[in-house]
Amino acid sequence: MSIRVFVPRDTTALSLGADTVARRLEREAAARHEGIDIVRNGSRGLFWLEPMVEVETPKGRVAYGPVTPADVPSLLDSGLLEGCVSHPLALGPVDDIDYLARQQRLTFARIGVTDPLSIDDYRDHRGFAGLEAALSLSPQAIVDEVKASGLRGRGGAAFPTGIKWQTVLDAPSDQKYIVCNADEGDSGTFADRLAMECDPYMLIEGMTIAGLAVGATQGYIYLRSEYPLAKEILDEAIERAEVAGYLGDNIRESGRAFHLEVRLGAGAYICGEETSLLESLEGKRGLVRFKPPLPAIEGLFGRPTVVNNVLSLAAVPLILAEGGQAYADYGMGRSRGTLALQLAGNVKRGGLIELAFGTTLRTLMEEFGGGTLSGRPLRAVQVGGPLCAYLPESQWDMPLDYETFAEVGAGVGHGGVVMFDDSVDMAEQARFSMEFCKEESCGKCTPCRIGSTRGVEVIDRIRKGENRDANLALLGDLCETMVDGSLCAMGGMTPFPVQSALKHFSEDFQRPASGEHS
Repeated sequence: MSIRVFVPRDTTALSLGADTVARRLEREAAARHEGIDIVRNGSRGLFWLEPMVEVETPKGRVAYGPVTPADVPSLLDSGLLEGCVSHPLALGPVDDIDYLARQQRLTFARIGVTDPLSIDDYRDHRGFAGLEAALSLSPQAIVDEVKASGLRGRGGAAFPTGIKWQTVLDAPSDQKYIVCNADEGDSGTFADRLAMECDPYMLIEGMTIAGLAVGATQGYIYLRSEYPLAKEILDEAIERAEVAGYLGDNIRESGRAFHLEVRLGAGAYICGEETSLLESLEGKRGLVRFKPPLPAIEGLFGRPTVVNNVLSLAAVPLILAEGGQAYADYGMGRSRGTLALQLAGNVKRGGLIELAFGTTLRTLMEEFGGGTLSGRPLRAVQVGGPLCAYLPESQWDMPLDYETFAEVGAGVGHGGVVMFDDSVDMAEQARFSMEFCKEESCGKCTPCRIGSTRGVEVIDRIRKGENRDANLALLGDLCETMVDGSLCAMGGMTPFPVQSALKHFSEDFQRPASGEHS
C-alpha cells in the first residue's frame, strides 16, 4: 500500500526547489522499493520552512522542512515514511506546529491540506457546501447572509460586501457581471496568490455564489500577469468545475447559469483600482473612471458589476455554509471575521497568518515573525501596501482593526506587513513612495501625475540640504494637495507614507542623503 507524501507546488515552494525534491523522493523511494504516492499540495504559508514535505501516518501528517534534494536520502534513512521525528529537519505533527496552531484559519483552512485541483478532495473538506446552500436560497437571502457576516472588502477599501451586492441586485439589467480583482500588487502581499494556487475551487465557488446572489451569469478573474502558475491552476480548475456541473448553463441541475473566465492584467499597479481594472478588462488603457456612476450601477461594459477582491469572494463559501453569524463571531467592532496577514521584509519567519481582527502588530512581528532576519532591532513597519503609513514602535500595540488604524492615519489594506530594522533610512523610504506613484500613476489627474514627480524632486532637495526648512514646508503642502485633489486612492494615499515618515522619523530628513540619490 502506497504511503502518501505531500510536496507543495505553489510559486514559493517551486522557487525553492520543490519540483527537484519531489523527483528525488520518487527516485530514492523506487530504489528502495518503497511504494509512495506523491501529492502536490499547496503551501501552508510557512515560507521559511519551504519546501515543507509532509507524510501521512495513522496518527496524522508529520512535517519536515525546509527540505533540499540532498536531504532526501538521510530523511528516508531516518524513517520519514513512518513519520519518525529523529531527523534534524523533523517538525513533528503538522497540527502541532505553533505557527499554525495559534491561527484562526477560516478562508485558508484547506491550503496545504488538499490537492488544489482535486474536486473530490475539495468536497471532502466541506467544499461546495456553501454553493449547495445558496442554490436553495433566494438572491435576497444570499445577500442577507453576506450582510449578516459583516464581511468587508479585503482588497483594501473595506467597503461592506453585502451593501455592494445589494446595489447590484437592485439594479435593473438584462446582463450583470462578477469581476474578481486578482491584480495583487501591494508590496509584501501574496494571500490572493496562495488562495488561487492552493485552493482555486474556493474562489470559483465564491464567485458562483455572488452570481446567484445578484443575478449575474458571467464572471471574470482579472489576474496579475506575473502569476503564471495561478493562471494555469485556475484554468484547469474552471474546466474541471464545468465538467462536474459547478459552472455552466445548468449548475447542479438547478437551471441557473454562471460562466467564468480568467483574463490577464495589464502589468500596471493602477489596474488594481476597480474602475481602471474595468477599463483594462474592456481592452482599453487602464485609466481611472470618474465616480459616479459607481461600478455597481454602470460597471463592465456599462452594466451593473460586482467588483471584489479574491479574499472577499473566497470568504463567501464559508459564510453560506455556516451562516453569516458564524463568520461575524470572529473579529471586533465593525471589523468582522478574519484577516489574512502576510509577513514580509526583514523578517525571520515570513509567511501567511490568518487571525481574527484584533491582534496586534507586536504579536504578529515578534511571536509569529520571530523578529528581524538580520537580528537587529525593529524600527518601522508598513502595513497595507506602498500607499499606507510607516508605523513606529509606539503604534505596534494597537489592535489590527480598520477603524483603529484609520484614527491614526494608517491603513490595514490587503494585510501586507513589511518590516524594517534599525538600519533603514526612512527619508529614502518616503522618496520611494513618491517615486512609486510617479512610475505607476495612470496620469489622468494632475495632483497624482505632477504631484508625485515634484514630490521626488522636493525630497531630493531636502536630502541634499538645499533650503531644507522651506522645502519641508513645501513637501507638506504638496502632500495635502495630493490627498485632497487626486481622482483616486493612488494619488490620494501616496502622501500617507511620506507624512508618517516626516512625523515619526523626522531625524532621517536632517541627514545628508547617501547612495545614488545624493
